[in-house]
Amino acid sequence: MVISVKNFVIHKANNRGLSDYLWFQARHTFNFGHYNSNDPDKVRFGSLRVLNDGIVQGGKGFGAHPHENMEIITIPLEGAIEHKDSMGNTSIIKKGDVQVMSAGTGVMHSEYNISKVDTLKLLQIWIYPDKKNVKPRYQQVALVAEDRKNKLQQILSPSYTDEGVWIYQRAWFFMGILDAGRKVVHRMKKNGNGVYVFVIRGSVSIADQKLDTRDGIGIWNTEGIILTSNIQETEVLVMEVPMNM
Repeated sequence: MVISVKNFVIHKANNRGLSDYLWFQARHTFNFGHYNSNDPDKVRFGSLRVLNDGIVQGGKGFGAHPHENMEIITIPLEGAIEHKDSMGNTSIIKKGDVQVMSAGTGVMHSEYNISKVDTLKLLQIWIYPDKKNVKPRYQQVALVAEDRKNKLQQILSPSYTDEGVWIYQRAWFFMGILDAGRKVVHRMKKNGNGVYVFVIRGSVSIADQKLDTRDGIGIWNTEGIILTSNIQETEVLVMEVPMNM
């Protein structure tokens, strides 16, 4: 199978932004907070605005703070988060769960590492919505990691009837755990969308480009991508998002 890829941008793990507050460290693929790279390729990738890779020390976290008109997706990689918000939700989000808040007209929430001693590792992703000023909403699902072994498991979509969480945007997210040498194909769900792949761990080749742990690649103007794992147990996050705002 041949899929042509001509347009892409690569973000290497060691070239991301850094926030370090001792109790919290985060790497930023795109400009965030005090990090401003002055690189147009690091402002956003289509409707993908934030991809933060964070570590929260035991017993620490973020007090109540506001968001609006943004789809906020949280994926714990190690540990668990205690979440509270102004919609009345109180929940524990653990590894294997995916959580989303549609901030809409405005929501306040807090996030804390539920453990007093163990570190929490998580990805937090912000997507620009295709509908503004909606009523804020919260959703959390628990997924089975075995369902992504050597294939891409859908974890997010635009439809509440599909697998995973749903958001106000024509976007689809997938996670996969691939053995060495295994190939998987992602065919675009919607014309005009691009796809951003983030390597959670391991090494994968896409479009003749080798990506290692915490590297990312954004690809557009293609009908799909082929991912090939280079080493045992490569884990990837695949995000298909609209390129036009």
